[in-house]
Amino acid sequence: MPKFKNVLVVASHPDDEVLGCGGTLYKLKKKGVKISGLFLSDGESSRKHPKINKLISERKNQAIKAGKILGIKNICFGNFPDNSMDSVPILNIIQFIEKQIKIVKPDTIFTHFESDLNVDHQITSKAVITACRPIKNQTVKSILFFEILSSSEWNISIKNKSFKPNYFVDISKSIKFKLKALKYYRREMRKWPHPRSIEGVKLLSKTRGSSVGLPHAEAFILGRHVEK
Repeated sequence: MPKFKNVLVVASHPDDEVLGCGGTLYKLKKKGVKISGLFLSDGESSRKHPKINKLISERKNQAIKAGKILGIKNICFGNFPDNSMDSVPILNIIQFIEKQIKIVKPDTIFTHFESDLNVDHQITSKAVITACRPIKNQTVKSILFFEILSSSEWNISIKNKSFKPNYFVDISKSIKFKLKALKYYRREMRKWPHPRSIEGVKLLSKTRGSSVGLPHAEAFILGRHVEK
């Protein structure tokens, strides 16, 4: 099973880290685990807002504030095109991730599920898998894929590609801190019954928890684990 001594979260946009594994990160923080974050895109620039630079700056500050709650001490922001990462040669993204892996030297990476509806999530997942290929001197021993509400469940299941978790983390005591961190991303949240709402987040954590006998849980796909 993953050792969780030095964790890197590789997310397409600021807010994905909280939605996907916020409760788990807080739990790891309390155990003294080193946590770093890598955001590949700003999550704002595709909106063509007249004050887009201000929104991008605000989004980065939101990530820093949410990170303080969850224990993300080292944050790196990439500059890949928001909602258009498929327009960039994937090798550029892979090399950017590889550079951060060399700096952070994580043993575990949390990232997106490759069959999410969002194209940035798809590209991020594929790039992470390649950047973490099990070659000599590779520090990453475990890769965990998380789910994102309004992306993981919205894609049409083709060739058995739906999100089927095989690793669950009890977040019954940390769900409130996940929700607290999400408050910094108010602009990204929607009203119920949209799945990316506070009610939707609570419901998913209860659903994942009840499937394994817990009040609340976050679910993951353990894509790779190398035990030495």
